[in-house]
Amino acid sequence: MSDNRALQRVNILVNHILQSSPTSSSNLSLTREICLQYSPPELNESCVFDVKEMRKLLDGHDVVDRDWIYGLMTQSNLFNRKERGGKIFVSPDYNQTMEQQREITMKRIWYLLENGVFQGWLTESGPEAELRKLALLEVCGIYDHSVSIKVGVHFFLWGNAVKFFGTKRHHEKWLKSTEDYVVKGCFAMTELGHGSNVRGIETVTTYDPTTEEFVISTPCESAQKYWIGGAANHATHTIVFSQLHINGTNQGVHAFIAQIRDQDGNICPNIRIADCGHKIGLNGVDNGRIWFDNLRIPRENLLNAVADVSSDGKYVSAIKDPDQRFGAFMAPLTSGRVTIASSAIYSAKVGLATAIRYSLSRRAFSVTANGPEVLLLDYPSHQRRLLPLLAKTYAMSFAANELKMIYVKRTPETNKAIHVVSSGFKAVLTWHNMRTLQECREAVGGQGIKTENLVGQLKGEFDVQTTFEGDNNVLMQQVSKALFAEYVSCKKRNKPFKGLGLEHMNGSRPVLPTQLTSSTLRCSQFQTNVFCLRERDLLEQFTSEIAQLQGRGESREISFLQSHQLAEDLGKAFTEKAILQTILDAEAKLPAGSVKDVLGLVRSMYALISLEEDPSLLRYGYLSRENVGDVRREVSKLCGELRPHALALVTSFGIPDSFLSPIAFNWVEANAWSSV
Repeated sequence: MSDNRALQRVNILVNHILQSSPTSSSNLSLTREICLQYSPPELNESCVFDVKEMRKLLDGHDVVDRDWIYGLMTQSNLFNRKERGGKIFVSPDYNQTMEQQREITMKRIWYLLENGVFQGWLTESGPEAELRKLALLEVCGIYDHSVSIKVGVHFFLWGNAVKFFGTKRHHEKWLKSTEDYVVKGCFAMTELGHGSNVRGIETVTTYDPTTEEFVISTPCESAQKYWIGGAANHATHTIVFSQLHINGTNQGVHAFIAQIRDQDGNICPNIRIADCGHKIGLNGVDNGRIWFDNLRIPRENLLNAVADVSSDGKYVSAIKDPDQRFGAFMAPLTSGRVTIASSAIYSAKVGLATAIRYSLSRRAFSVTANGPEVLLLDYPSHQRRLLPLLAKTYAMSFAANELKMIYVKRTPETNKAIHVVSSGFKAVLTWHNMRTLQECREAVGGQGIKTENLVGQLKGEFDVQTTFEGDNNVLMQQVSKALFAEYVSCKKRNKPFKGLGLEHMNGSRPVLPTQLTSSTLRCSQFQTNVFCLRERDLLEQFTSEIAQLQGRGESREISFLQSHQLAEDLGKAFTEKAILQTILDAEAKLPAGSVKDVLGLVRSMYALISLEEDPSLLRYGYLSRENVGDVRREVSKLCGELRPHALALVTSFGIPDSFLSPIAFNWVEANAWSSV
């Protein structure tokens, strides 16, 4: 702090203490009495549990490596260090143009590369290596979604496609050069005319046996590859998803490697690229559009782990069924939904940490004449806005960690379960993130409009998560269809349910008590019973409705379309039950003590707010109107009981101060000087 500024602040404080009038009108802005003073929440808020232990539970893995990369970013001016309220903060400069944001995003990635962040991301394997990679990607996303998306496209989409769709020849040629960023990859699946419906993409690839080359073409405007991250400026190569036509027969969607730029950045012949333009967020990512004009690539550039084409043009695949072959191509892409789900929760944590810390130091109105103004979080209405979302974020943190664990330990036998669970979690967690950020933006008032305070800006940055890697509504329908297929199969074979968390359906139907006391509502067995009962009944109703429609002559596909409302309710019920189970499992592993006690409150809040917000409980008669009133009153009681733990709960997120908003700390001092 400069001597001049220190003197100014001393004068302000002296005038405030002495209640003196300004000495001159020219110094009015410097000597005006300060009516509000910032008081850090830590001065008044107690902590009854070990936040470090809670943080280990929430992060789940690689805490030391997370802190290492936090430090790397904080110490570099590339990450836009600035002082607000006497503290250092790092966040992107959203005043920059789209072109500037793209340039600085690449510089940040090069900095992380040079400091060894990406070492082993493609050349090492095993659960521990994959978990470390996921942890570091999550931290990148906490700083800037553009950085994590650029890194994710390069490593998780392009890199993983080469790794999992390719064979030894591809691995030897591409993986190390990808890890070292000699090759910059992108992933051309989505088209203007087809996003979620990958089977319907229109790009066509044929084979020329005379030259032993594949020929890729964009036959119409709707076949242009669209929203391809990295394509507009930086990518040198791309994975092309295309319909493979061999001897006039369409063998379905396959993946190819194509070079789109040379090492000097010049676009290759027979390729046209255009920019997707400015977006509501993620402007550090150079999304582009690609057209292929009979682009010829070597036969070896077909990623042939699933299927191959011989030199003389014969199509070969060990998987004869086209549907199973398509499923084999899609299975490795689950990583996208895994990373989206986990990053959505960390974005929600930034919003909640900011809004709750602000509400523990910001006061408004008095409840008595001439009395002191009240802290925002001491208002029951404010607690109701934020604390249920905090509990949901906790529960979903455990869900995201469980999803990562089953992903890194995946086997061919678990691919189906991973697909179903990742679809449900990706949808519910990203919807939760958007709702949380909106509530947090409103909860901090006008301060949430400033981009440097992050909360409002994050809404635009993360909104895309609800539609990329699968539109959320489509993903939830996939969940319901998978449950339907499992139900029909087990009933037809007279086999017990095994997998997808449906084992509870092998037992008797739970019976809920008619009177719901506080102890009943907080009982983990009751919560499990009501979530299982909801899923069970909705699945039975869904299959019954499909059967009735088919009995009237409707096709299975039309029957699914007409039963979309039940499908949506079922998908949500399955996912919320799976989330509840993850926090119950985490709680069960804890020894008796304060961490377990507080987590029990959080779990009950998650369970009851999920029940309160679900109209199907009344719609299908699982709870009476009186029961729903009991649930609502218990949620309000839990808000009051969680209020003393609010600061400790958001501190347990483990996000460094420098990665949060200035208003999460001294919001008076942070606004004492110009932000420009």
